Order: sequence, then structure tokens, then C-alpha cells
Amino acid sequence: MLFNSFDFAIFFPIFFVLYWVVHKKITLRNVFLLLSSYVFYAWWDWRFLFLIIFSSVVDFIIGGLIPKASTRAKQRALLIISLTTNLGLLAYFKYANFFIDSFINSFNFLGGSLDSFALNIILPVGISFYTFQTLSYTIDIYRGRLQPVKEWLPFFTFVAFFPQLVAGPIERASHLLPQFYKKYEFDYDRVKSGLLLAAFGLFKKMVIADRLAILVNQVYNNPTDYSGIELIIATVFFALQIYCDFSGYTDIAIGISRTLGFDLMKNFNAPYFSRSITEFWRRWHISLSTWFRDYVYIPLGGSKDGEYRTYLNLFIVFVVSGLWHGAAVTFIIWGAIHGLFIVAEKAFANHGFKVNRTSFIPASFFTIFIFAIVCFAWIFFRANTFADSLYIVENLFNFSKDVKVFSLGLATHEFILSLVVIGLLFIFDAIHIKYNALKLLNRNNVVVRNLVYLCIVFSIIIFGIYGDDSVKEFIYFQF
Repeated sequence: MLFNSFDFAIFFPIFFVLYWVVHKKITLRNVFLLLSSYVFYAWWDWRFLFLIIFSSVVDFIIGGLIPKASTRAKQRALLIISLTTNLGLLAYFKYANFFIDSFINSFNFLGGSLDSFALNIILPVGISFYTFQTLSYTIDIYRGRLQPVKEWLPFFTFVAFFPQLVAGPIERASHLLPQFYKKYEFDYDRVKSGLLLAAFGLFKKMVIADRLAILVNQVYNNPTDYSGIELIIATVFFALQIYCDFSGYTDIAIGISRTLGFDLMKNFNAPYFSRSITEFWRRWHISLSTWFRDYVYIPLGGSKDGEYRTYLNLFIVFVVSGLWHGAAVTFIIWGAIHGLFIVAEKAFANHGFKVNRTSFIPASFFTIFIFAIVCFAWIFFRANTFADSLYIVENLFNFSKDVKVFSLGLATHEFILSLVVIGLLFIFDAIHIKYNALKLLNRNNVVVRNLVYLCIVFSIIIFGIYGDDSVKEFIYFQF
């Protein structure tokens, strides 16, 4: 079920009313929340619901057994069972065909002869997100940072919590799980602010991201028909599309959770105002970057084993992050580009030179430069094939063809509207960095506040993209 679908527009009001009817009894509330979350997920394909249940059973049992194990070796063995079970399922559904293709290509390159084939595997929606979420539970118990829960119901509800089930934020058990033990009273101000945030998320998705997607899909699905400024526009538009699409989903998830009494972690903080790639990753998909820091970078040794090992660990983390996003060489290259810049920035900093802190270069230069680097990396993220990404890179500055900006899938007025809403988004992010725009709005005059609410709602109704299945689904559902 999509947040921006008619189905959800029916599902959520009914769920919301019933939720606040049963909210006083925690057990009943959690049962209702769990069943509703299962219905929400099963709307795509009910068969994959058993994967979530299976993962929940495995990690609930192992989480309870780890503290009872008599030796550290037995605890480690239990953790390995959790890791192999969860990562094994993820590897099969997400990477089986990638590994098969890689093996066949390597074998043929060495002189062998194998025919290419692919398994008929459907990727379960959100498997990467809930897998990382359940793994954090067993790993934290193994590290002694978390006590296992005794009741299965709160844990199962934590894993399946529908607002953030399929695309995050990737919550830690230490933060979200205790919230399923709390009582919540209906709070008008929380509900109002949650609905406002959710509406703003829908605005970013339906008005901005889905409109930009039309042009991006037109160019990136037929890259050899375009060059120069057309490829540049499509690449910049994709950078803005994926930001509005994913941060829009996060806003909806956080907003809906807030109306129910729950608090989810912040996942975005105006990332395109960053002045370094390091800062970008402190502002972009924060729940994933901190997950990789705590569960990959630190176990690899972090920065404890010397300067060059630190660089290697950082680079490995970003290559793995690229592979997490998708089973293709292009995603690995995308991760490697970010990894190389992170390592370079770390190396400069270690030798006393912070490039973005010089007094003779305007700060805005670094913001523009970092945005350009991030956009360049997005080419590999968005391109359908490695060959397409190479063509785009090679022809990015080829201006020999006539420019046809208004024949890229968007009519002239739609293209101009896109530029207007992009400008408004950047103004909002600039204000948000300094003042927290939504809190500022809630403190404002009631007339101004209600006028903004109405503008957002009517903008979604009037300017939202409807009926185009190619852009309707959230981008991160495929990860």
C-alpha cells in the first residue's frame, strides 16, 4: 500500500479512529497495530508477509537466548545464526542473480563458456530496511547495550510498524521498541503537527518528485537520444527528485507516527546545503549512515588501527553501502565515488587542512561544488545500465546538438512549475536549517498558519501527479 494511493486514503482514517478507540489498553493497541501493519504490508504481496514473521521469530528467540548462553563463544554462535539467517534471506532475494551474473562473466572472461541465466526472484518490498532493523536488536544484545524483551508482541510490532516498515527510517530497538510499552493520550497539537508534516511529505512526493520523474525517466531511459545540457538537466532533476521522493516518504512516516504518539528519528537535514561529502552523509539518510557507522565501520576497526586502515575501513563502508542500495556495478561505483571523497577529506583533515574552511573562498562555492559531485555520483545510481552511465558521463559536456529542453517529457508550463517549486524547496530548507521551519510555522499567527496548510493541501490536489504508475511508487521501495 502506497502512502500516496487511494487505498491508503481509505485505510488510514479508519485505522486512526480505531487506534484511538483501543489505545488505553496497551496490549490491545499493539495487537491492532501489528495486524494493521501486516495488512498494510500484505497489500503488495501477502506471501512475503511470512518473511517478516519468520525474521521476527528468529531474532526474538535468539535475542532472548544470547544473555542466557553460558560462554561468550555460545553467544557468538547465536549471533552468527541471526546474521546468517537475515543476511542469507537478503542475499538470496536481492543479490542471487547479481552473484550468478558476476560468476558467469568472470568464468567466461577466464576462457570458460557458460550461458547466462537468471532466477525468477521477486524482491520483497522493504526487506533491506527491516533486516537491518532486526539485526541491530540482536547485535546490541550481544554487545550488552540492550536487554531482550520478554513479550513477543511489542517486538513483532516494532519490526512491522507500518509507517516506517518499507523505507525507514531504520530505527534502533533501543529508541523505538520501548515506545510500544508506553501509554499515549490523544494530543491535538501532536496530531496537527504530524498531519502537517505528512502533508508536506506528500507535497514533496506528488508535486515535486513525481513531476521531475517524468523528465528524468524520459532522458535516462533513452540516454543516447540526448547530450550536453539535456543530460545535465536530467541529472540535476534526478538529484532533486530522489531527495524529495525519499525525504517526502520520511516526512510522511514521521508525521503519521507522531499522530499515533510515536517518535521516529530524523532522517534528512537539508543535505544539498552541505559543504563536504562528509557533511552530506551527516545530513542524508541519517539512519542508514549511522547504522553503517555502528555496525560495519566500528567492527572493522574504525579509526583505531592507524591512518591507512581508517581510510580502508571508510572506503569499504561506502562500497558496501552502494551494494546495499542495489545489486549492480553502477551502485558499487556510486558508493565508491562517495568513499573516495570521504577518504580524501579525512586525509586532508588529518594533515591539518580543511578545504571548506578557507577564508578566501566563499562558503557558497563549496556548497555548489559538493552538489556537483553528488549529482555526478547520482548518474551511476540512476542509470539503467553501466553502458548508459558511461554514455552519460562521456556526453555530459557535449553541446554539439541542438538543445530541446521543452521536449524532454514536460510541457513548458510544467517545466517552469518544476523550477518554481524547486526554488521554494530550497528556500524552505534554508529557513529550516536555521530556525526549524515547521516549528516556526506552528508559532505563527493562526491565519498565516491555516493559510499555509490550505496552500499545501490545494497544491497537492491541483498540481499533484496522478495516475502515472511509472512515477507513483517511492524510489527507495526497490531497495
